[in-house]
Amino acid sequence: MKTYLVGGAVRDELLGIAGGDRDFVVVGATPEEMVRAGFRPVGKDFPVFLHPQTNEEYALARTERKTARGYKGFQVYAAPDVTLEQDLARRDLTINAMARDEAGRLVDPHGGAQDLAARVLRHVSAAFVEDPVRVLRVARFAARFGFDVAPETMALMREMVAAGEVDALVPERVWQEIARGLAEDEPGRMFAVLAECGALARVLPEWNLLDPQRSLRALACAAARHFALAVRYAALFAGATPEAVESASARLRAPNDCRDLARMVAAHAATIERTRTLGAEALVSLFEAADAFRRPERFVSLLEAADCVAIADVVPDHYVAAERAVHALKAAMGVDAGAVARANPNDIAAAVRAARLAAVESALQLLDCPSSR
Repeated sequence: MKTYLVGGAVRDELLGIAGGDRDFVVVGATPEEMVRAGFRPVGKDFPVFLHPQTNEEYALARTERKTARGYKGFQVYAAPDVTLEQDLARRDLTINAMARDEAGRLVDPHGGAQDLAARVLRHVSAAFVEDPVRVLRVARFAARFGFDVAPETMALMREMVAAGEVDALVPERVWQEIARGLAEDEPGRMFAVLAECGALARVLPEWNLLDPQRSLRALACAAARHFALAVRYAALFAGATPEAVESASARLRAPNDCRDLARMVAAHAATIERTRTLGAEALVSLFEAADAFRRPERFVSLLEAADCVAIADVVPDHYVAAERAVHALKAAMGVDAGAVARANPNDIAAAVRAARLAAVESALQLLDCPSSR
C-alpha cells in the first residue's frame, strides 16, 4: 500500500498557496484493508475514506469509463492493481494531475508543473470531453488563477458544447461552479471563457440580451471592492430587465438573496443613479419600494450593486450619491414609528410616512447645504 498527496494540494503548494484541503490517493489497497486500518468509508460513487485522526480524504486509486451523457454517466473501477499514473490520467487538467509520494518526490507525468509556470490550463487527455462539468471548472480556474486556456483545450470545450454535453448539466451543478467563480478575484474571466467556447449561451442564454462588456465592468468593480456573492451576482446582470433576471435565476436555481437583489437592481438602478438630485419624496418612495425600512442591510447591498452598474456606465460621482441615500435612510429609520402611531391612531401609515419625509428633508438640508449646519 502506497499513499500519495494529489491534485489541488500539490498544485497550490507549487503556487505558494497555503491552507487548502489535502486529498490523498491510496495505491495497492482494498476497502477492507482501509477499514481495518481505522479509516471511515464515506464515498458513495467510489471508495473514499476519512483518516482516523486528521479526517482528510483518502481515495483508492481508480479509473473511469464513460457509459452515458452528463457528468454522472461513469463506471468506476477501483482495485489494488490500479496504478497512480492511471489515476492521474483520468483527471481534468495537467495542473491537477500531479502527486507527491511519501518521500516528498513530485510525480508529474503530464507536465503540470511546466503548465503552472507558463500559466496555462491544459487538458490531460482526450477523455476530458467525457465530463461536461470540466467546461465550467476550466472557466472557474481561469478566474481563480488568471491563467489562459490552451488552444487545444478550448477546441475540445467547443466540441463538447456543440455535441450538447453541456446541456446535460443539472442546474445545481451549474450554480455551484458559477457561484465559486463569482467569488474569485477575477470573476469576469470565467464568463469570458464560457462565452468564448459557447457554453455561456447554453447555461445562461440571458447573457445574449446584455452588453457583455458592461456586465464584465460591473462585475470587476464588485470584485475589486470585495463585495458579497449576492452583490456580484446582481452586478453580472448590469442593464438587465427584472424579467431576464427572474428567468436566469430560475434556470440556475440561484439562492433567494442573489435572485432578489439582482431583480431589485434591475428595477431600481436607474432611480438610484439619480439619488444625488432626488428629493425627500422620491427617496422615501425608493425606500418603500425596496423594503429598506424592514431590510436596511439589503438596501445597502442594493446601493453597492447599483454603484457597480453605474461605474460600468461611467456615471460620475455615483458613489457619493449612494452615500447620500444611506444618510437619508438612516434619518428616516430614526423616526419612532411607535410614538407616531400612538399620537395619530386614525391614520398611522400616513402619519409615519409624513414623519419620515420630514426627517429626510431635514437630513438632506444639512447634507446638501453644509453652511446651514
